Amino acid sequence: MKFTKTHEWIEVVGKIGTIGITDFAQKELGDIVFVETPKEGDEIKAGTQMGTVESVKAVSELNAPASGKVVEVNKELETAPQLLNEDPFGKGWIIKIELSNPSELDSLMDEKSYKDYISEQGH
Repeated sequence: MKFTKTHEWIEVVGKIGTIGITDFAQKELGDIVFVETPKEGDEIKAGTQMGTVESVKAVSELNAPASGKVVEVNKELETAPQLLNEDPFGKGWIIKIELSNPSELDSLMDEKSYKDYISEQGH
């Protein structure tokens, strides 16, 4: 699993990357009430906005940790956005992409680096 500075994660199996938000992100957001995602077939680009997460506190951008074509969207989030709070690394996944440039993952943080990053930010 790899992490971004904007608190998204990606887990890659073969050429498919599953993307979600981190436990830290969901705690910071509070109760999530709506998730806007790209559609199946959309192309997303690493480091750019791919959707939004709306909580009772704020609306936050979802940024793509890697580039690729969206091959699956978690439809459960349409009626159960709270899955992002309840299980951010499991049932709360957001989209799956077919990676177009796997080397982009090299610039992301591993779990230890991500935890160190959060600590450095004063959390």
